[in-house]
Amino acid sequence: MRVHLGALAGAAALTGALSFVLLAAAIGTDFWYIIDTERLERGGPGVRGRAGAANRSQLEPLSSHSGLWRTCRVQSPCAPLMNPFWQENVTVSDSSRQLLTMHGTFVILLPLSLILMVFGGMTGFLSFLLRVSILLLLTGTLFLFGALVTLAGMSVYIAYSAAAFQEALCLLEERALLDQVDIRFGWSLALGWISFVTELFTGVAFVVAARVLSLRQRQDQAV
Repeated sequence: MRVHLGALAGAAALTGALSFVLLAAAIGTDFWYIIDTERLERGGPGVRGRAGAANRSQLEPLSSHSGLWRTCRVQSPCAPLMNPFWQENVTVSDSSRQLLTMHGTFVILLPLSLILMVFGGMTGFLSFLLRVSILLLLTGTLFLFGALVTLAGMSVYIAYSAAAFQEALCLLEERALLDQVDIRFGWSLALGWISFVTELFTGVAFVVAARVLSLRQRQDQAV
């Protein structure tokens, strides 16, 4: 039992630290959503006709990659996204207001998951140090709740991206151009999903460790 508990402690510490690092890296990087316009810029007949041979060489690349806080172009400095918590009276459409609400939701939920992991790490260290099953269970609950928060934030971001794409379709006159644009999620989102899985595993490991320690303490009392 002691070896089993030690193995659980090591696994929980490793996956907890990995989950924190991955989610922090995901939040801090700008490759959640990637728009690649290389095929469009190489040009078909329609593009040449609209842009013109003289102007096409002066066009700036339109490819971009976005994070939670800003969007970046190839040859331009990164620009911050619109502040979803801006309280001044600005007239926006209902769809834009919905996008701002969704943006504000996931930029709160994902950092909140990091905070929960910090508290979970502190309680986890104390629980293994003091060998208290209640603290182990509390730590597992914190990590499982944090995983739920991470999942909610990731899901809202995906829904936000889909809604933003539909909003762009409504504003774009030449919808046929999108056939030549490669739009995909990036590796920052993948880091977030891996963090969710490891955070979930950490919570389960702490709950199992609480169960193992409780059974061991009962056996010691019975003897």
